[in-house]
Amino acid sequence: MKKTIYIIFTAAALAACGGSGNNSLEEVIASKDVEAIRTKRNAVTQELKTLEEQVKKLDEAILELDDNSKLPLVSTLTVQLKEFQHYLELQGDVVTDQNVLVYPEMSGTLYRVYVEEGQRVSKGQLLASIDDGGLSSQLAQLKTQAELAKTTFERQKRLWEQNIGSEIQYLQAKTQFEAQQSAVKQLESQVGKSSIRAPFSGIVDNVIKDEGTVVSPGPGSEVFRIVNLSDMYIDVEVPESHLPNVIPGKEVEAYFPVLGETIKTKVRQTGNFINPSNRSFIAEVPVPNKNGHIKPNLTAQVKINDYTNKNAILIPQSVVSENAEGEQYVYIIDDQDGELIAKKSIIKPGLTQGDYLEVLEGISAGSQVIVEGARSIRDGQTVKVLDSTTTAKN
Repeated sequence: MKKTIYIIFTAAALAACGGSGNNSLEEVIASKDVEAIRTKRNAVTQELKTLEEQVKKLDEAILELDDNSKLPLVSTLTVQLKEFQHYLELQGDVVTDQNVLVYPEMSGTLYRVYVEEGQRVSKGQLLASIDDGGLSSQLAQLKTQAELAKTTFERQKRLWEQNIGSEIQYLQAKTQFEAQQSAVKQLESQVGKSSIRAPFSGIVDNVIKDEGTVVSPGPGSEVFRIVNLSDMYIDVEVPESHLPNVIPGKEVEAYFPVLGETIKTKVRQTGNFINPSNRSFIAEVPVPNKNGHIKPNLTAQVKINDYTNKNAILIPQSVVSENAEGEQYVYIIDDQDGELIAKKSIIKPGLTQGDYLEVLEGISAGSQVIVEGARSIRDGQTVKVLDSTTTAKN
């Protein structure tokens, strides 16, 4: 109002000044008489001061007579139903069951390494071979003897079926053949230990021993590290109080600070044992790793959806106050025949997520909650709403 009146009077002043006196403003300027121009300027300045004083008196009169100008100014938020999801925030580490060190099964010199670091291998693929110390030659000789024992047995068997020869000859040939077969299988097993093969499909993360190194079974003689990055998961310790809510199938957001990446997944499995030392159980969250960026033992910040309300009432936490009895309350607008009254409403709070609070009781959809100016009003006071916004329904 003040601004409008001021503009009107200023315009009037300029018009009056322009036409006042014997000479107009344009005529005075056109005369190029400095003294005349200064005289005209002083006259215009004096008239402007007079108009400003008049505007000030008008503003004071408006302020005294207008009841609305004395009302506290507030802004409101019209509440609507909205989906609310609460997340339990925890920290975990990326784990894979297929991250192993591969050891030799026999002693000897590492004769040949067939793979390189970073190479993808399949289950059963030959990674390296160890000098078997002549076992291969012994196996070839034993197989030759086994073939002879087999031929002898088959001939003796045909003779026995024709009632030719004694039973003891038949049994001796059979025993010799079976013994040779058993010896071949045993030596094949020994020779097989000279070959180091991949226990599962994955990536050769590290080639630890070089060709020509003498190796043997046991700690300190690991030859390779193989990792499978396609079947990894996050191990998260969840407090036992969340046991009813954190179940398989719950949605999860996993953020990896080092990578700056967030993935969406679900809880795959929960543990059946409560750790007595920290009263927690393990939740297993699978990790999709299509680009291979995620590595074992990487730290992850995990948000598990433990509560969802499809039709929740949410308000900013900043508008909630607490009385001497410990009750939480907000102010809402009560429209009484056009008069806007601030009314205190005791609420029953639910869970919080970010800057918002779920309200279980005390306000309903459509209520206008005072958000700006709530700290400076009292219950039952008439207010003036400057701005009103609405929460959108998902």
